[in-house]
Amino acid sequence: MPAHRLPQLPGQVAVPEQKSVPPSPARLQHFNDAPADEVERALLTCCRTPRWARRLAAHRPYPDLDALLAAADEAAYDLTPGDLAEALAGESLTPLPDGGYSAAHTALSAAHAAYESRFGHVFVICLDGIAPEESLDQVLGAIRSRLTNDREEERVTTAEELRRLARGRLARLVRTFRAAPVPQHPLGCEPRPQ
Repeated sequence: MPAHRLPQLPGQVAVPEQKSVPPSPARLQHFNDAPADEVERALLTCCRTPRWARRLAAHRPYPDLDALLAAADEAAYDLTPGDLAEALAGESLTPLPDGGYSAAHTALSAAHAAYESRFGHVFVICLDGIAPEESLDQVLGAIRSRLTNDREEERVTTAEELRRLARGRLARLVRTFRAAPVPQHPLGCEPRPQ
């Protein structure tokens, strides 16, 4: 097992790595060249802790997506309990496909409430690679299984799920990243210094 992968805990749902088309070199270049504050704001949509976002922004440029994802994993492994709490506070419930029957959604609401009561934070799970029609069953099964964890087991599992979420979100972010447009001056002239 590679050193950067945590072992799967008993009862943890294995989520396959997301297979996707890598971003174009131009998109990664936009990400590498954009102002740090803009990149940090974008990174906060992937993992809602400023420490993680600052670290990734500060280590640019990245030669390719694999290097960026490796840096994201490393930064996620270094999060403190306070960083994890901050990231979890910014998470919302896992979105589920419309059209599921109401009894399942009621069961899921009850499971979420039980989880939050037991662990004090929202339940997170990475569903990358899971077919939309299977997501409700995956979430229900995982939450029921993880309710049996002790606090330390669940802290490790939650940190791993946050890392997976951040990794998938980051890959999608870079594929679509556009730096804020640079203001254009009339006739292409730059303002004169005063």
